[in-house]
Amino acid sequence: MGIVLKQSLNNTLITYGGFAIGALNLLFLYTRFLSDEYFGLVNVILSASSVLMPILAFGIPNTMIKYYSGFQELKSRDGFLTLMVLLPLVLVVPIGIVSYLANETIGNFLSKENPIVKGYVWHIFIIGLAMAYFEVFYAWAKVQMKSVFGNFMKEVFSRILVTILLLLVYWDLISVLSFLNALVGMYILRTLIMQVYALRLLKLKLDFNLPGNTREIINYSALIILGGSAAIVLLEVDKVMINQFIEIKNVAYYSVAGYIATVIAVPSRSMHNITYPLTAEILHRKDIKALKTLYQKSSLTLFIVSGLIFILIILNLNDLYNLLPTSYRGGYVIVFIIGIAKVYDALLGNNNAIMYNSDFYRALLLMGVVLAILTILLNLWLIPKYGLDGAAIASFLAFFIYNTVKLFFVKMKFGIQPITKETFKVIFLLLLLTTIFYFISFPFHPVINMGIKSILIVICYVLVLYKFRISEDVFGAISFYLEKLGRKK
Repeated sequence: MGIVLKQSLNNTLITYGGFAIGALNLLFLYTRFLSDEYFGLVNVILSASSVLMPILAFGIPNTMIKYYSGFQELKSRDGFLTLMVLLPLVLVVPIGIVSYLANETIGNFLSKENPIVKGYVWHIFIIGLAMAYFEVFYAWAKVQMKSVFGNFMKEVFSRILVTILLLLVYWDLISVLSFLNALVGMYILRTLIMQVYALRLLKLKLDFNLPGNTREIINYSALIILGGSAAIVLLEVDKVMINQFIEIKNVAYYSVAGYIATVIAVPSRSMHNITYPLTAEILHRKDIKALKTLYQKSSLTLFIVSGLIFILIILNLNDLYNLLPTSYRGGYVIVFIIGIAKVYDALLGNNNAIMYNSDFYRALLLMGVVLAILTILLNLWLIPKYGLDGAAIASFLAFFIYNTVKLFFVKMKFGIQPITKETFKVIFLLLLLTTIFYFISFPFHPVINMGIKSILIVICYVLVLYKFRISEDVFGAISFYLEKLGRKK
């Protein structure tokens, strides 16, 4: 248990550190060191690569984690690992051939509205391939109970290198075109480092005697391709589709607004590392009472934290935008709409963990595929009509429908739901604080204004939560830190 707790804490710190570096890059360096058009191009390349990645990975990262423990004998394990490394080539090779033969056609399609994208088809394919094999070797390390290094490479390493590359552009040591090529090299380097680390943990001995359950493994991988692709489409396809309808610089504006809103999702990512194994254990025991308790506690805790982050963002947004170049200051509606979607996502607590660890995971994958198709259709309808706001509305509608379906599905199959009377108390508190602080402003520098307002909001929020014990978990956490402060005095 000590090793799991230690790695969970390390991974949480790394995730937050990586997110902070990403915020520095996206909000301040990209916006100043690259033109709006080239910043938009970077986002299109990376988003398109992310959409391609789960297809090229062939579901292997999930498959390896699921099946590895069943191959403890050395000979059968070598055959399994050989299959894991080579199986992605089933799709990588034909997609690579198509990319080569149809390069002009693909380029023309992607550059219909923005000609600048045409020359970057290979950038998208190679980065997508590097991302795919990075995830394969990251899973290779995970099955050895070594996840911290891979998480560092994923969350921090690449962002630090991007920071360095952006500074080199600013100092005129490299051109923007060299930056885009170096970006490809960076993803390849990250994958190679991850590969060396993974193979040092567990060497690969090629063995072409396939496992007896190869058919089952391939079927599972194919299902995961669908699920992984659907999840990425929900997150990334809006940026790719903006490029298809309006000027590419708008992708940059949308990405900045979207990144501000995604701060709300950081606590969920950290908590899910804890709730996934707990949920699996409870489902294995078939303890519905414990499952209901965890469902409601995780929902309330995440809603309290995510709700606070949401109102901090909304109430400080004007000052935050004053720190950015003028062209990036029009994303108020985008931040609000995507922010609401993220808060609703947090309200579901460990809903995903319940579905993935139960016998109903296929239903979740099917829902994801249907919602991915719906997301594309909504973007096709709303982006031409409402521009960037249309993309945000499409994302909100997709996530709202997806989460609502999951909410009712778990209610129907397990007879439990996450919302309690305490949830409504938190909603009232958030609305009250928003109403009060919306009309309060300070005449200082934006950073000082944000600091003062944030401290006042957090103090009021925490005092009310503590005074009325709205959440026992949050009350316990506040009491713990108050006792530590008291002992220090």
